[in-house]
Amino acid sequence: MSSTAKKIIVIGGGVAGLLCAITAAHEGGQVSLFEKMPKVGLKMGITGKGRCNITNAAPIMDFIAKTPGNGRFLYSAYEKFNNEDLLDLLHSWGLATKVERGGRVFPQSDDAQEVRHLFMKKLADEKVDLHLEEPVRKILTEGGRVKGILTGKRMYEADAVILTTGGASYPRTGSTGDGYRMARELGHKVTTIRPALIPLVCREEYCRELQGISLKNVTLSVDGGGRRKGEEFGEMLFTHFGISGPIVLSLSDKVSLWLSQGHSVKGSIDLKPALTREVLDKRVLRDLEKYQKRQMAGALQDLMLHRMIDVVLNLAGIPRDLPVSDLKKADRLKLVETLKAMPLTITGTRPIEEAIVTAGGISVKEVNPSTMESKLIQNLYFAGEVLDIHAFTGGYNLQAAFSTGHLAALSAVRSEHA
Repeated sequence: MSSTAKKIIVIGGGVAGLLCAITAAHEGGQVSLFEKMPKVGLKMGITGKGRCNITNAAPIMDFIAKTPGNGRFLYSAYEKFNNEDLLDLLHSWGLATKVERGGRVFPQSDDAQEVRHLFMKKLADEKVDLHLEEPVRKILTEGGRVKGILTGKRMYEADAVILTTGGASYPRTGSTGDGYRMARELGHKVTTIRPALIPLVCREEYCRELQGISLKNVTLSVDGGGRRKGEEFGEMLFTHFGISGPIVLSLSDKVSLWLSQGHSVKGSIDLKPALTREVLDKRVLRDLEKYQKRQMAGALQDLMLHRMIDVVLNLAGIPRDLPVSDLKKADRLKLVETLKAMPLTITGTRPIEEAIVTAGGISVKEVNPSTMESKLIQNLYFAGEVLDIHAFTGGYNLQAAFSTGHLAALSAVRSEHA
């Protein structure tokens, strides 16, 4: 069969599936895309807080480093289709983009729906046969090779099937783990599924008291069982359940893993990371001298947000109405220590349904990184978050989905398998 006549079925109309289907059709494949939801690209339409963080402008080696979940597996995919290739393609389709802090790339319009609609237009341009609200029940094989798929309506034959069903986060977008089940049925190992890029639940009541407060230029440190450590500098947010924000999400993958392994996890917030304890002590002394006729609650207004004062004093064991003149040196040093290490007890993560990304998935040991083809089933390919791949925030996860989707499409269309 010539490559131009190859029947390619893509299961899942998310980030990976959309580019996969468009690429396979552009290369001459006869492509059908199956999506169980009423629309394609639902998760694409809400990523980046509705702005769609398409990729990152960083060098491609940074992408590997920013992908704690099997980043090395992506070398071949990035060699074939990297962030510059993606942007060249999107620009050729008419999408204007911009680069923001941290190298994050967004559409110029700040509208994720513009990106989603662009992909929908390209599906139509490339004459992809789109099957909406038709969930795939099973991938059919015969003699160790793909034969087709079975949906609730009928059986469809295929020369190749590409599984791009996403993870288990954001189930309202259709990511409910169907791909894991289908892969298991074919003998593939699926590693433990857990949330990554997820807010953290803390025991301390003060998190609820400080709900809505955003801290900038702070350092969050986490410790799992004494031997496992992590640290991030930047911005975080107190919530009714614990903590969230960029540095929390960055550390959450480690924390989620430690918790799943049964380790207790402690955290601490350094509110003044630019100052050593000695320098901070001198700063506190200056403020106390400046406000020596006040009570402690009124003497710290230059040092921290007003809503933080009572919490910090309480953690330091200092009465808010204690006259500044009555503060002992030991108490002052305890105050400095609290400012440098506000304690947290991390008891869990938010539910996986709220995770930006799923950690775990189809084991990459059973997938050829040069083609994205299954090592167990001929003409079966995988792409995107259904694989055991996950990265930090900043556009790295979408790029992984685009790159693996692109490679899987090229491999399926150009495969020499009879």
